[in-house]
Amino acid sequence: MTDYELVVGIETHVQLKTRTKLFCSCAIQFGAPPNTQVCPICLGHPGSLPVLNRSAFELGMRAALALNCTIAPTTKFDRKNYFYPDLPKNYQISQYDMPFSTEGWVEIEGGKKIGIFRAHLEEDAGKLIHEERGNRSFVDLNRTGTPLVEIVTKPDIRSADEAYQYMTALRTILQYAGVSDCDMEKGELRCDVNLSIRPRGQEKFGTKTEIKNLNSFKNAKAALEYEFARQVRAVDAGERIIQSTLLWDAENNRTRLMRTKEEAHDYRYFPEPDLPPVKVSSDWIGKVKAQIPELPAAKRIRFQEQYGLSDYDAKVLSFDRAMADFFEEAAKVSGKPKPVANWLVNELNKILNEKKIDMSAVKTSPKALAELIALLESGKITNASAKEVFAAIVESGKSPADVVKEKGFAKIEDSGALEEAAKAAIAAGPKAVADFKAGKEAALKSLIGGIMKATKGQADPKKAEEVLRRLLS
Repeated sequence: MTDYELVVGIETHVQLKTRTKLFCSCAIQFGAPPNTQVCPICLGHPGSLPVLNRSAFELGMRAALALNCTIAPTTKFDRKNYFYPDLPKNYQISQYDMPFSTEGWVEIEGGKKIGIFRAHLEEDAGKLIHEERGNRSFVDLNRTGTPLVEIVTKPDIRSADEAYQYMTALRTILQYAGVSDCDMEKGELRCDVNLSIRPRGQEKFGTKTEIKNLNSFKNAKAALEYEFARQVRAVDAGERIIQSTLLWDAENNRTRLMRTKEEAHDYRYFPEPDLPPVKVSSDWIGKVKAQIPELPAAKRIRFQEQYGLSDYDAKVLSFDRAMADFFEEAAKVSGKPKPVANWLVNELNKILNEKKIDMSAVKTSPKALAELIALLESGKITNASAKEVFAAIVESGKSPADVVKEKGFAKIEDSGALEEAAKAAIAAGPKAVADFKAGKEAALKSLIGGIMKATKGQADPKKAEEVLRRLLS
């Protein structure tokens, strides 16, 4: 495969975070009963007139500015004509030759910038629901007219890994900017991947194929890896790559042909006659730009400079805006940014991954984490107990002190109790005792481990060691 180069461009449709649709006042409510959030405008009834949602346009501008795009002083909407069962008007209001923004970029690991060719606004279509058993399909038009920003990259991506980095960076930026929640399970972010291969060193692009409707970044990466290998095998075997649209079969880990695409679709674009062009002033751009918060790249650098964090910790904490905000508040309350970072990067991420949840499900507070760190550093609980307390407060929202009291996690410092536990550890570990008396200091760790086990991790390790040395001397 090293004789060939992968060339990838990605089209991403992102649902903007508005209360109402792009051209009418219908509410956007995920999970609402089918066909209840519709009106004559989004259904395209004769005589109905669309009106542009200013909030949606400004969110689109905010997204484009966060992606380093240039905002056009004049933009217009167009009708993209095609028939599909969930497109009641038989055309989609989109943008063709005068998109509202162009020429941006997203930086990925290693400093490489993936170029953004354009970002434009359009309305979403509806949704088809197919019977699992049977041959019927149903149409839900609630999503029709939902505002989308379509972000189209230049063909700058050269590997499946770079594609994954771009998509995760894009989602993080858009979430930070507050333009979308980018929840892929709700269809708020959808990716189509265009790819081709060419011999290394060749400037001319190969024949393009498109993988549609990828519902996760993991699947997008897997699909690219598979399709690259498949096309290399085909070209080496003397076969011709046919321009086509593919689907990703995640169950069988392979692409599947949807349709061949020898000729480009003729969408018969023409200017939307019911919507006037939009003039965008520099003052308007300035006001929207002022709404953009500190973005992840800048936050990562600041975390390193302000809090003395490692590049890795700063990167992990800045990846999710909710976690970054949690970190900063806990660091402020506790005055101990590095211990806070350690708890979040290591323990909290472990819990999130194991339970497959995000920060919205975390019930504890920055103040509670600061209290836990204070309990640990004051010697009132052991490190092992602190981890259990942390897991409990994340799930329950209780205070660390209450969890310590409920579970009896207070550190055992009583010399009598420690001596009993030490005697039991000595009796249970004759070999470790013999090794220690023979001069092997490391053997003492085994005996301390016995004490910790007997006291369920609540013994003070230093005092336990003192008692053992006294008994063994």
